[in-house]
Amino acid sequence: MKAWVLHGVDGLRWEEVGKPALRPDEVLVEVKAAGICGSDIPRIYRTGAHTHPLIPGHEFSGRVVELGRDVDDGWREGRVGIFPLIPCGTCEPCRNRQFELCRNYGYLGSRRDGGFADYAAVPAWNLIRLPDAVTYEEAAMLEPMAVAVHAMRRVSLRPADRVAVCGLGTIGLLLLAFLREAGIDNILAIGNKELQERTVRALGVEKACYCDCRRQDAPTWLMEHTEGRGVDVFFECVGKQETFGWAVESMAPTGNVVTVGNPSSDMGLGRDTYWKILRNQLTIIGTWNSSFLHDTSDDWTYVLERVADGRVIPSKLITHRFSLEGLEKGLHLMRDKTQEYIKVMAV
Repeated sequence: MKAWVLHGVDGLRWEEVGKPALRPDEVLVEVKAAGICGSDIPRIYRTGAHTHPLIPGHEFSGRVVELGRDVDDGWREGRVGIFPLIPCGTCEPCRNRQFELCRNYGYLGSRRDGGFADYAAVPAWNLIRLPDAVTYEEAAMLEPMAVAVHAMRRVSLRPADRVAVCGLGTIGLLLLAFLREAGIDNILAIGNKELQERTVRALGVEKACYCDCRRQDAPTWLMEHTEGRGVDVFFECVGKQETFGWAVESMAPTGNVVTVGNPSSDMGLGRDTYWKILRNQLTIIGTWNSSFLHDTSDDWTYVLERVADGRVIPSKLITHRFSLEGLEKGLHLMRDKTQEYIKVMAV
């Protein structure tokens, strides 16, 4: 088969490799669509992965074409989405079915071979069956959608809450879409690109509820748009000290700051920021990955039901499509920011 193989930092090559040899509990998935995650860019070009050589790609979907000897025959020829985190099954979070918090996990595309290839070996436990109404492209976005929903469900939202979403990359925009679908209408969005503003408007947020933080001071703007009260929930989807400071500064008393964005550098708390957390009795909520339990209570089922019913249409966020062989063009586009983009997809 052909695959993109990472041999070290900035050492990605399109080459011929052997098809994966299946373990008894695995299936062979013919990859039909694979999205590039923002985390793939530093992994490939700046930091490297946990092991090399490695086939990156953790947002992908496909068709089951071969079964390991212990896999139920019901998966044969199945159309599937793929939960990329492989839990150890023995640590305390795993015993409590908090698999996203596993202490000793594997991960497709970062700790073991992933989906930037013709085929991928995937544990059958990590599969979710796709309804006919869900396309492969949409299924390749299940992982970021579930991450967004997990963040949303980490806080008890009320319809009247004043909610801010700061950072409008793929996760932030998907979060906004699921908030809208959940009946949260009082949303204030903070971004810094023209494409983000257009996309927010297309998702139903009024122009007056979008702040371009290149031109406006975000905390001041938030206080003006909440009549000086502040927001009840602030989703920080950037991962910078500055934007975390905006969140604390803009909160209503007893509000919730939900930290979603992966930090791009060291984070610290200034004295004034710490005081505001204390004096406003704020709650700081961390969120990580998504719940995958094979039942209706998990984030993946929540997402899949809404995509299948057309209540959320993730394909609207796909701005660029490439062949698998041409995927490096998408990686370079994201690395060098030569164009505005939201989701870049190999199909």
